[in-house]
Amino acid sequence: MTLLASSPSRPSTWRSLRRNPAAMFGLAIVIIVILIALFAPLLAPKNPAEQFFEGLTLEGSPLAPNKAFWLGTDLLGRDLLSRLIFGARISLLVGLIANGAALLIGTLLGALAGYFGGFIAKIIMRFTDIMMAFPALLLAIALSAILRPSLWIVAMVIALVNWVQVARVVYAQTLALAETEFVTAANALGAGNSRIMLKHLFPHLLPTMLVYGTLGISTTVLLEATLSFLGVGVQPPMPSWGGIINESQSYFLTAPWLVFFPGTAILLTAVSFNLLGDGLREALDPKLRR
Repeated sequence: MTLLASSPSRPSTWRSLRRNPAAMFGLAIVIIVILIALFAPLLAPKNPAEQFFEGLTLEGSPLAPNKAFWLGTDLLGRDLLSRLIFGARISLLVGLIANGAALLIGTLLGALAGYFGGFIAKIIMRFTDIMMAFPALLLAIALSAILRPSLWIVAMVIALVNWVQVARVVYAQTLALAETEFVTAANALGAGNSRIMLKHLFPHLLPTMLVYGTLGISTTVLLEATLSFLGVGVQPPMPSWGGIINESQSYFLTAPWLVFFPGTAILLTAVSFNLLGDGLREALDPKLRR
């Protein structure tokens, strides 16, 4: 009766999130970026791959922002605004695919190690330690250099280097959940391991997966931009924010808008997902919410 009486006054997750201005700002920017990525063909004023003759000066230099090209042009006379809009689609697509795969792999391995323990846990967690010993960026560069760089290869490489953090967090939580009374009762009633994991463990792991999924997209966007900047990520002529900076780095003094605008897009997207992830963590954790 006491629990039922106190539950209506308990603030909801959305109400707690709405009270966090930073999280709401992050959510607003995330929604805007997602809408830009979804409706890129409708929002882009020009073809991002088209090289305009009037997009270069008489000396062959990029144009500064003007009425015809709102954010200026790049070194080949292409509209920078259109390339940034389509670049949002690439960054989010890689972020969602890579982070989703990393979250799935990390959650599955962490839950198996935490629930079964023993020899299985030793194998999985020692493999996780080995993966964590390699610097993520260097490992991603090595894998991208060995494999032929493409959108899907970049997503796979990022997933392979990002699952370890999720696995360790899920492992620790599963160890605690496996000792709870409801799991012990389910075991006593004869429930199978698969049923216990699906019906009892994963619902309790869902908030952690949601928070790490949101925070992981920020890391994935940054890593994809870094790989593209280094030339081992998404390959031209496909527009990528990191690739745009890579192509324009020799013009950063004479045409600083070519570096400033894509850099701002990367920074704003990464910070927004971080703010949203932190807000979700506080809203879903009763201790932090109080």
